[in-house]
Amino acid sequence: MITIEDVRAARTRIAAHIRRTPILEATALKQPLPQKHVTLKLECLQVTGSFKARGAMNRVLGASPDELRAGLVTASGGNHGLAIARTAHVLGVPATIYLPSNVSPAKVEKLKAWGAGIEFCGDVFDEANEAALAWAHQAGALYVHPFADPLVVAGQGTLALDILDEMPEVDAVLIAIGGGGLIAGMATAIKALKPSVRVIGIEPEGAPTLHASLAAGRVVTLSKVTTAVPTMAARRTDERVLEIAQRYVGEIVLVSDEAMRQAARWLWFEAGVAADLSGAAAVAALQSGAIALPDDARICALVCGAGPDGIG
Repeated sequence: MITIEDVRAARTRIAAHIRRTPILEATALKQPLPQKHVTLKLECLQVTGSFKARGAMNRVLGASPDELRAGLVTASGGNHGLAIARTAHVLGVPATIYLPSNVSPAKVEKLKAWGAGIEFCGDVFDEANEAALAWAHQAGALYVHPFADPLVVAGQGTLALDILDEMPEVDAVLIAIGGGGLIAGMATAIKALKPSVRVIGIEPEGAPTLHASLAAGRVVTLSKVTTAVPTMAARRTDERVLEIAQRYVGEIVLVSDEAMRQAARWLWFEAGVAADLSGAAAVAALQSGAIALPDDARICALVCGAGPDGIG
């Protein structure tokens, strides 16, 4: 699907349009994590509040003027839609975002603020995505898939380059999974540059999309999705994403929605970090004991998305 050269090219292409987000050592805590050496990568402070700004910008900057003539369209649980809306704003083209009914109201308001057109369709991402594809065909707009596009995946992979620059001795990177584009891009870069690093994915118990596909050895379409986390609620991954996961992802663990809520509250209380539930997934996996790592392992827990879920 992509190579390390694609990720490096994406880093150059998008550099002027994204932020170098900070890292924070998880120390001086009232409620310590079970592991001794955890560093939080605060990608929730990225433009629009998530890593999605990387892939969206790389995809659209890689498009021709003709492709952009009728604007952009996508489907999203929130974060990818925000990234597309912001990218469209920067480039001066219209964008239409199709959303499932359970998207965060706060993200809907942010989408409006970026000037995107909004359409609600269905209860989960896959239903909204069908409507987005239909609109792309009808209007001639450029459809930007949130996780099954090589340019999007390469853009997400640039986050791994930042982490390896900032934490050259890292032993394990913990990555939340929705459709799988983020972990595919990051795993490709990590394993090309430092094969010893363990790449561990986290999915909700109510949407074990990639977990089920790895177990089956093929892409599985979930019969239902019960998680309340719209950014992690894809019923199906992509064949190319699965292939990368089979090669490079060490394991995928499952966490409950409640564990992610507790982790979001922990991030707010301990660090003043406002994460959405997907952004809290890596911490949730550590707190719940879902991941077994050596006591001296140097862990990067990715806080990939912003939101008010841990506040109040």
